Amino acid sequence: MGYTNAFLGRPKQPGDDEVVAALGPTAKLWNEFIDWMAKEEGVAGQEWKGICVNKYGWSLRLKQKSRNIVYLGPGEGCFMVSFVLSDKALKAAKEAQLPKTAADALATAPRYPEGNGLRLIVHRAGDLRAIKEIASIKLAN
Repeated sequence: MGYTNAFLGRPKQPGDDEVVAALGPTAKLWNEFIDWMAKEEGVAGQEWKGICVNKYGWSLRLKQKSRNIVYLGPGEGCFMVSFVLSDKALKAAKEAQLPKTAADALATAPRYPEGNGLRLIVHRAGDLRAIKEIASIKLAN
């Protein structure tokens, strides 16, 4: 199953009802992750960004003060979670006991000037464990 941003080409930021409708059954997981980040990790800042919406669509940034921690991209029936990891965080994540999908993504994470890019797609509840662990690792590094 592939991923396409649900709000690709849309000029205006999506509303909560529109996000829930696009996500379908994964809306519960989207909200669970956002709530977990705020309550357990202290990452309560949120900011919608639509940079080059015709190419990438809209994403929700979860922030701690001015630091971007994670990017959430709503798709149709799924969502993408993206991280930019420092070398130290990438090393720690590779050493963690993560599911094969996450470990494979870490092994092939492209290097950018701002860090290592990691993208994972959430289709079911089991996908959240690795994402939560990587978010914790990023915050600790």
